[in-house]
Amino acid sequence: MKTTIPSFPGIPAVAVSGRMNTFTPTETHRSEAGSFMMLMLVVIAAGLGVVALILRLFSPQIRKYAAGGVCRSTARLDGKVALITGANSGIGKETALDLASRGARVIMACRDVEKGEEAATEIRARVGGAKVEVRELDLADTCSIRAFAQRFLQEVDHLHILVNNAGIMMCPYMKTVDGFEMHIGVNHLGHFLLTYLLIGLLKRSAPSRIVVVSSLAHNFGWIRFHDLHSQGSYNSGLAYCQSKLANVLFTRELARRLHGSNVTVNSVHPGTVRSELMRHSTAMSLLFAVFSMFLKTPKEGAQTSVYCAIAEELQSISGKHFRYSTL
Repeated sequence: MKTTIPSFPGIPAVAVSGRMNTFTPTETHRSEAGSFMMLMLVVIAAGLGVVALILRLFSPQIRKYAAGGVCRSTARLDGKVALITGANSGIGKETALDLASRGARVIMACRDVEKGEEAATEIRARVGGAKVEVRELDLADTCSIRAFAQRFLQEVDHLHILVNNAGIMMCPYMKTVDGFEMHIGVNHLGHFLLTYLLIGLLKRSAPSRIVVVSSLAHNFGWIRFHDLHSQGSYNSGLAYCQSKLANVLFTRELARRLHGSNVTVNSVHPGTVRSELMRHSTAMSLLFAVFSMFLKTPKEGAQTSVYCAIAEELQSISGKHFRYSTL
């Protein structure tokens, strides 16, 4: 076969005769490739084994670091009334358990009343004489919020601690009953309305405190005023971050407006906690399962909320954002 190499300016074309060289894998080549792959698998397996060994050896230290700070206050709450949203599971339930163990009357505001009653029964079993009660509250429905607040104001004379704890994370695109995007609607607007309706009682019960459960994710959010309800485009992660930023901004502005009222408000980042919050994201659920050693338990995650709700040294501190490592 004759092959002509194309000419270039000033260089004549050259004709080359002969067969074109081709590469055909031999058994030797296949054997070498197989050996290389086997070696790589051995190296990877050895690396994973070393990592697993290190994690096992240092697991107590890792868990201690992941657990974060602990609220060491011994403050009693006898005669005090605390309201906690989303208290049927996770850090909300653990917060309710802690406050009840200190003598507070704890009102657990839950969307799922049945699960709320199960959590209340567990708290009563663990804390003798615990004063806990469950009331229905759906933060995705302003009518439910108003009905809850109206009944609460009729039946409860004081409110010393309000923990805005309930929240959702990375759910598919949905809207609340009133047409708000679900993250901003539940995590921010629902709590905004609830706090507004109860602020008079909080002032009359002063000194009192409001704790807003936010997240480190607020650092990655921005308020999309041009598309607040994600109707133009939707990303569940960014929607969550926006709602958590709204929590922090709400806290700062409310603190400014409550200045001099003896009602404080602070936001908290509880840390990365193993909870039902990740139920809408399969990928994140799997990731959390793999790295569960580095995650906090609900009890550990509740420490920041408890600290901001009861610590004596925070009596006059307002408008701040607390992380678990700052306890």
